[in-house]
Amino acid sequence: MNSGPSLDTMKTAPKITAAPPALPPHIRRLALTGFMGAGKSTIGHLLAARLHWDFLDLDAHLEARTGATIPELFARHGEAHFRRLESAALASALGRSSTILALGGGTPEELTNRLLLEQTPGTFTIFLDAPFPTLFDRCMLQDIARPVLEDPAAAQIRFAHRHPLYRRLAALTIDTADLTPDQTVEAILATTFG
Repeated sequence: MNSGPSLDTMKTAPKITAAPPALPPHIRRLALTGFMGAGKSTIGHLLAARLHWDFLDLDAHLEARTGATIPELFARHGEAHFRRLESAALASALGRSSTILALGGGTPEELTNRLLLEQTPGTFTIFLDAPFPTLFDRCMLQDIARPVLEDPAAAQIRFAHRHPLYRRLAALTIDTADLTPDQTVEAILATTFG
């Protein structure tokens, strides 16, 4: 009695993978910006998988280049030196193609970084937006130490300062407040590549 394909046959069956969405040829990298809790890393990983691109977190790239963590760099050298290192890491990251780049929340505060993002051909910047209370709640649910959030009032002031910079820098703004990560990816693909 034949009950269907054997397990051996099923193991060797080829996997069917969906082709990535067709991309406009002038877009070589996507940069995700937004405040902490916006989902830059989560969305970045999902988007990279959908597009069959690489994912690069700017903070992780900076740490790999310097051999030190972000808190260590701040403690050793201060914020001004950290921001110079961050700009060098950003310039390096923008040399990559077929890459989803998750920016640090403070990256757009530096004029040098905004100019790099705006003037590097093939770079398309997306702002993952949400109200501060939503972002704060998301951060509180994560198991990540975020010293900046120890003073919520100061964090909200920082958010208010950065928000117009994110918006001005972005070619596309996606309101993620009521979207799941998968819905956010779909919105980006529909708006950018649809």
